[in-house]
Amino acid sequence: MPNRTSLGLAAVIMALSAWGIYGALEWPLKAKLFPLVIAIPLFCLATAEVLWVLLGERDAASAPDFKLSEGQPPEVVRRRTLLAAGWAIGFFILILLLGFPIAVAVMVFAYLKVQGKESWLFSAIFTAGVWLFFYGLFGLLLHMHFPEGWLFAGFGGF
Repeated sequence: MPNRTSLGLAAVIMALSAWGIYGALEWPLKAKLFPLVIAIPLFCLATAEVLWVLLGERDAASAPDFKLSEGQPPEVVRRRTLLAAGWAIGFFILILLLGFPIAVAVMVFAYLKVQGKESWLFSAIFTAGVWLFFYGLFGLLLHMHFPEGWLFAGFGGF
C-alpha cells in the first residue's frame, strides 16, 4: 500500500510542478526565476520517485520504523519540540518587526549564542558571513527588495 500512496503523491507533485514550469515560461526573467528554480528540481525529484516506485524492488519488510523520540523521556521530547517551535515563531516575529534581511542576521547570531553556546567572536564572524552572502545573493545579484519591518515602516506598513 505505501508504494501506491508514494506513486500517487509523486504523480500529483509532478503534475503540479509541470504546471508551474509551463505557466512560468511566459513570464519575464525576474518573475519566472523563482518558480523555475523550485519547480524544475521538484519535477525531477518527483520523476525519480515515480521511477523508483515503478521499477524498484518491492521488499517493504526491510524498511525500518523510524521514530525521532524513541527512547527519550516525554519531558525531553516535549521540551525539544517547544524549543524548536519557539525559535521558528521568534524568527517569524523578527521578520515582522525588523524585516527579513535584518531578521536573518539577528536570528543567526542569537541561535549561535543561545542555543549553540558559541563564542562572541565566532558568532559575530559567522553572522557577518551569512549576512554578506544573503545580501550579495538577494540584494546585489538578484536585486530583490524585501519590505521593511514594522519598526522601520511603522505599524501600519503591512
